[in-house]
Amino acid sequence: MSKQGNEAAPPADTAAAAATEAAQAGAGQAGVPPASAEMLDQSNLEAQLSATEAKLAEMHDAFMRAKADAENIRRRAQEDVTKAHKFAIESFAEAMVPVRDSLEMALKVETQTVEAIREGVEMTLKQLSAAFEKNRLLEVLPAAGEKLDPNKHQAVAVVPSEQEANTVVTVLQKGYMIADRLLRPAIVTAAAPK
Repeated sequence: MSKQGNEAAPPADTAAAAATEAAQAGAGQAGVPPASAEMLDQSNLEAQLSATEAKLAEMHDAFMRAKADAENIRRRAQEDVTKAHKFAIESFAEAMVPVRDSLEMALKVETQTVEAIREGVEMTLKQLSAAFEKNRLLEVLPAAGEKLDPNKHQAVAVVPSEQEANTVVTVLQKGYMIADRLLRPAIVTAAAPK
């Protein structure tokens, strides 16, 4: 190893002192007394420090504003989620109120014919179907012979049939979906392999 590689760099204070001496020597040569040059350097440093402190305060203020804005956005988003959960069924509830009204009115009638009761039930079913449709509550009602879909159908029995294996033979209970999400699978019997 060379001798220069082992030598440590001069301490920062020594380097700063050397730079100040050089500046004073240069200032003294230019006709400015060394004390004045030192005062100029100090006033420059103070001005730079003051400007840096002002910039730091400005950046801190901007940071605090951005932090407060982010917190407000997070809080508003949380409130929106809470409201969405709280009022998620509002539309469905509005659609169901007339169905309940119809059922209550039907119960108030003292003497009804079978035909009148049937007509009332059909009207109520239409209201209920409209409420389901409005709120994207869709029926899952597979046709006989339709391929069994485990995502929408639940086979509770396998029965001998002339149909292709793993197809729907009968629907025991309709299924329902909310938009693309399964609420209840259709309960079916499936054709046994031949």
